[in-house]
Amino acid sequence: MAGLTTGGPNVDVSLLYEVNGLARQAPQWLDRVVALAGEYGIPLALVLLVLWCWRGTRRRPDEAAAAESFAALVWAPLAAGAALLLNVPLREFVGRPRPAAQHEGIEVLDPGAGISHSAFSFVSDHSTLAMALGVGLFVAHRKFGYAGIGLALLEGFTRVYMGLHYPTDVIGGFALGTAVVLLLAPLAMALLTPAVRAVARSPRLGVLVRARGRVLARPVDLAAPTPPPGRGHDSDLAA
Repeated sequence: MAGLTTGGPNVDVSLLYEVNGLARQAPQWLDRVVALAGEYGIPLALVLLVLWCWRGTRRRPDEAAAAESFAALVWAPLAAGAALLLNVPLREFVGRPRPAAQHEGIEVLDPGAGISHSAFSFVSDHSTLAMALGVGLFVAHRKFGYAGIGLALLEGFTRVYMGLHYPTDVIGGFALGTAVVLLLAPLAMALLTPAVRAVARSPRLGVLVRARGRVLARPVDLAAPTPPPGRGHDSDLAA
């Protein structure tokens, strides 16, 4: 599999040269902006988007929907971490070198001072992380999810632009992040939703799930007697 991109015409390599070629034509300041955005900026923006969604979820009047959304927000970073762990043996198994190690003329933009060049290329950690957060956001809140998935797609583009990954590395990262989030979501939500509801009713930790001043409704006591229609208390009758 390490030689997947060598020899003969290859769409993967052609797209790599086309996208990475933009870095040669762009001004140096733009390359620095794209490199910083791809390495740090977009992942940070996704984390801030999760926090923004959490802030809105705490103010939702529908308690059941709020608990499910909050559970999905908790699952998003957990799924991203699980996908990154799965990628460790996957990278070792595939063993694909970085593009610059196999092809000449690749413009490498790496704020990590060359550390990434010795690592394997398939699949992209950044793309996996970004798409897992984006899809996790989509499970929690559709509008935030669209924004998160859009940022993830932009993250994948920057990895190819920077010359650090082939396009198929990015697509593989997208697939891995999406699969972990969606395939394990039923089990994760079944475990996390009750825990979130318990936290919501905690006097100290409840603020994590609901905004201050919002009190969860108490369960209705079905055993309590209900006065018959048209009958009131004695004081009401006396009045």
